[in-house]
Amino acid sequence: MVKEILIAAREASRRLNLIAPQEIDNLLLRLADNTVQRTGEILAANRQDLARMDQANPKYDRLLLNESRIGGIADGLRRVASLPSPVGITLDQWMRPNGMRISKVSVPFGVIGVIYEARPNVTLDVAALCLKAGSAVVLKGGSDAQMSNEAIVRIIADTLAECGFPAAAAQLLPPSHEATAEMLDATGLIDLIIPRGGRALIDFVRDRSRVPVIETGAGVCSCYFHSSGDVEKGRNIIFNAKTRRVSVCNALDVLLIDRSRLADLPTLAAPLAGKNVTIYADNDAYAVLMEGSYPLLAHATGDDRGREYMDYKMAVETVASIDEALDYIARYSSRHSESIVAEDREACARFMREVDAACVYTNLPTSFTDGGQFGFGAEIGISTQKLHARGPMGLREITTYKYLIEGNGQTRDS
Repeated sequence: MVKEILIAAREASRRLNLIAPQEIDNLLLRLADNTVQRTGEILAANRQDLARMDQANPKYDRLLLNESRIGGIADGLRRVASLPSPVGITLDQWMRPNGMRISKVSVPFGVIGVIYEARPNVTLDVAALCLKAGSAVVLKGGSDAQMSNEAIVRIIADTLAECGFPAAAAQLLPPSHEATAEMLDATGLIDLIIPRGGRALIDFVRDRSRVPVIETGAGVCSCYFHSSGDVEKGRNIIFNAKTRRVSVCNALDVLLIDRSRLADLPTLAAPLAGKNVTIYADNDAYAVLMEGSYPLLAHATGDDRGREYMDYKMAVETVASIDEALDYIARYSSRHSESIVAEDREACARFMREVDAACVYTNLPTSFTDGGQFGFGAEIGISTQKLHARGPMGLREITTYKYLIEGNGQTRDS
């Protein structure tokens, strides 16, 4: 069954290559309208998924859909439709001495497979981006969101039929381990696999796949409060980065604070108490927070370094200098997003230059690592690797290129 789906997706990708960009935009606009019109259908399915999950589970918020969120997803589809097509762009062009003209032109990948966990919004975001980029998409969601995903894919399928697109251009696989295994072995049928989820999922896909993989999602994000940091800025940045959405990959996991500014730590942390954030602090930070009566406090252990919490929890580490902060990030970062709060321009410039991460911020929270915030309309994921894409992946990052070579009968010398 899975192989048949993949073969159909491969054939659909060839047909997509013949469809004008304006027709794809019209499809996405229609999909946005249909999504809003069938909100009740999506919410009914989502309630079935939610009923199987403990509300205390941090993933519950990722799974939850409501009218507002569905409206936001539909707006995202419209934004994607409004963006220029990433396909058919001449990236470079030159003439060789023999008169041969070479053009480097962006083209679709063909078939993109996406494996993701309990985030049904991903189903629509990913389908829209892949279709806009001219590729067929094979979706493999987690069992936690299966009812929601099935309802959404029914709407996608109906819209594809309504607009005269091949039905196999966007398909959902069963939520089984066997389906995942077949995807990872599908050389020649799938051109690229993108896993979106926790570290365990990403590691499994990377280690097991015979198909090229772009790693996304796992974020161990830190914020360094420098000796020159502004307390008001720092407090707002830390609060937003940690509590805006705790279960997403750009959420803050560790605050590094300069030893000279430890007295300001209770002020920086105070808003977190209102959100019941547990702080795992090293000895120096623990003593200051205890004196400041921070209510949810625990001693940090070695396991709290390099940990992605995805919950109302974070670590605090004291560092003696920017050198120590940079060393800490180099050792424990997942290369996703890192931030510095500082008024010292030289320190900011050094942090931006030396930190090896996809996104590096000065006086901003890591919560801005998002395709929509970068102006991409939506994102297919946050890449933490360096090939072929890095950071929020929008439309251009899910195309590849080919060379078009034109001549007039030239032949190559022996």
